Amino acid sequence: MNESEFETDFWKDAELRKSWDQIIPGEPRKTIPYTLTLDAIHKYCRVVDDMHPLYFDEAFARKSSYGGLIAPPSIHILLMFSCTPADDWMRSPGTVNAGQSWSYNIPARPGDTIRLEARALDKFIRKDRLFVVHDNVFFNQHDQVICSGRGWTIRPM
Repeated sequence: MNESEFETDFWKDAELRKSWDQIIPGEPRKTIPYTLTLDAIHKYCRVVDDMHPLYFDEAFARKSSYGGLIAPPSIHILLMFSCTPADDWMRSPGTVNAGQSWSYNIPARPGDTIRLEARALDKFIRKDRLFVVHDNVFFNQHDQVICSGRGWTIRPM
């Protein structure tokens, strides 16, 4: 699937997504590699209104400590959807982000092939709400960690 074919029907494949009872803490989620393009970085930056020259100006970026163009740290938001198939349980409509914490190690760059290792760590019920604690680690093609995070989501009933 290329960028122009990004799935926007979040109900599609809903019957294939794991239910609350099927989410097993420790079990890896199915993920897919994604090649990050300069065009995707630029589209993301425009959407979030982050026009820093490190993301757009090659000459400026070459003179920086990064030695070339990079993606903004928050690119993990785009990567989260790009590295998971449409039937991933995290994509269930009605899922609410209840909190997250991220660590950034090295920047993603145009042309990087990104892979995600992700899993549920725990799940529990509090005040009639279904919570899942999960972790996510993004790697580049050199197996270097770009960023890692832990999140809490409230699952639909």
